[in-house]
Amino acid sequence: MSAREKKLLIFFAIAGFAILNFLAFNYAQATRLKVNAARDDARQKLATAETYRDSSEQVSDQMDWLSEHEPEPAANQDVQTTLQQFAETEAKASGLTIKTQKPLPTDATAGKHYHRAKLQITVIGTEESLYRWFDHLNMPDQFRIASQIRLSPDTTDDTKIDCTATIEQWFVPKTS
Repeated sequence: MSAREKKLLIFFAIAGFAILNFLAFNYAQATRLKVNAARDDARQKLATAETYRDSSEQVSDQMDWLSEHEPEPAANQDVQTTLQQFAETEAKASGLTIKTQKPLPTDATAGKHYHRAKLQITVIGTEESLYRWFDHLNMPDQFRIASQIRLSPDTTDDTKIDCTATIEQWFVPKTS
């Protein structure tokens, strides 16, 4: 083998070695990026799981309360009627005069676990009577609230207040 051939062979060996190093470096770089991305993803999933674990500890008391107070399934019209009778009875027991009452459409969105029966009622009475009535209406363990309250002075008697309230009752719909 001549000196020229030896030099050419050494040159090809060095060029091949450089190309292999370049390819190996790029492969190592790509692999390192994938490993870093996977590690970051795992860290993010761990942080999310820890957040869920911490929040589940906070929510577990609320879930226990809800399971203890879950209402029995009922028909829409039965809940609406019961709510209207309850509001009337409590208003009269609190010393209020019922001016008008109007059942509102039931919020019965398909796919939701709870539906809402609504009633809009207008009453007249003293401030103390109204507070007593609201105290009897707002019962979280009964899934009932007065969601909208509008107060205005009575036009005929300065000691009384006109109140229009929307009362809502959450319930589990009866399945057919």
